[in-house]
Amino acid sequence: MAAHASGQLPAPHGQVPAATFVEELFGHLPRADQRRWALAYMQGLLSTPGKKSVRRLAATVSTSPTASQSLHQFINASPWNWKPARQELLRWVEQRAQGQAWTIGLALLPKRGEHSVGVHRRFVQESGRTLNCQVGVGAFLSTGGMELPVDWRLLLPDQWRQDPQRRLRARIPDAAAHDRQVWSHILDLADSLASRTRTTLPPLVADMSECTDTAALMLGLSQRGRDFLLTVPNSLPVLSCARSAGRQPGGPGPAAPLGARQLLSLSGSGRHPHTATVSTHDGATRPVRILSGLARLPQAGPCTGSRQHIYRLFTELRPTGAQLSRMWVTNMTNRRMDELLPLTGLPTVTATTLHDLGTHFGLLDFEGRSFPGWHHHMTLLSAAYAYHRLAGSTLLPPHAQASGLRSA
Repeated sequence: MAAHASGQLPAPHGQVPAATFVEELFGHLPRADQRRWALAYMQGLLSTPGKKSVRRLAATVSTSPTASQSLHQFINASPWNWKPARQELLRWVEQRAQGQAWTIGLALLPKRGEHSVGVHRRFVQESGRTLNCQVGVGAFLSTGGMELPVDWRLLLPDQWRQDPQRRLRARIPDAAAHDRQVWSHILDLADSLASRTRTTLPPLVADMSECTDTAALMLGLSQRGRDFLLTVPNSLPVLSCARSAGRQPGGPGPAAPLGARQLLSLSGSGRHPHTATVSTHDGATRPVRILSGLARLPQAGPCTGSRQHIYRLFTELRPTGAQLSRMWVTNMTNRRMDELLPLTGLPTVTATTLHDLGTHFGLLDFEGRSFPGWHHHMTLLSAAYAYHRLAGSTLLPPHAQASGLRSA
């Protein structure tokens, strides 16, 4: 499907000093030393080569022998609220980048042991093996040239939500202990972004091809009136909205659900093969053959009535024997295919951004065990990435913050 070029947008307001940026995002922190440690932590994420442990970050920004302990205290133990900082981050990003879409990415964070908050065993289809990991669900603003993380949720499996002792040790708030699957975290992120953004809501794009609860997300977004485009499993149960597909062949009963790919492969299912144009990595274009059709979810009732949610399924037709292309579903049924196809490349950009965050910005390196600590780290990580991409890395010299830094 569509390829998307990766690039850096120019900063329209020129370079912004790191101290000014941090003051905008973390000015709500009540103590001056907390704000200084926020700057120091972000500075360390941007300046420290290799693994970004607290000890290495502290050595980059301060010559004080107690800097590591103080930085650890600020991230893991200090009870500051990360939500105002994320609100300011969203505002700051939207002032400098026009969003094409919201994208969702799953960050798999390998961990040793059983004590990091939310850690669990999880089979990863891409690698074909089971990992001991945390799972972060991130929301990214896609500008067409880059993706910027602005909000996060942490997946908490049953052993973390239902164990009072674990919740107490990890300082998991009661509100986070409700039943939360990936799809419900995405809905929560969608609601949060809708309530905080100052711009028109663009479509939400996510890769749900390995999730079994895609239908719940589709229904939840539809009920909220949110435009979306999702990669879905080939086996997603759907019913055709083609007139000829209303009943079982040769029988009086209603049609049984079919897998999404199976439905598109049937003649008379309302499919519409046609040629569209898609951009490639080098900026060129190529024609693609698209197979599409209208469908509904089985639990949603007949394809009539004002409250019925109708979706468009589509996939790329490839030569016989070629690798199967992805299956997509959208509620933007009135959009032209040449408007939808550019959005299909965004999950690949999201995956590239997550790799970049892990390689260069410390996504994989958080060593704390607490729920607030995880969110503190992810907030500062997101701030560092946005600053790097939109404002230029105008950093203070190493150790410039050494004087005056005390325990947070």
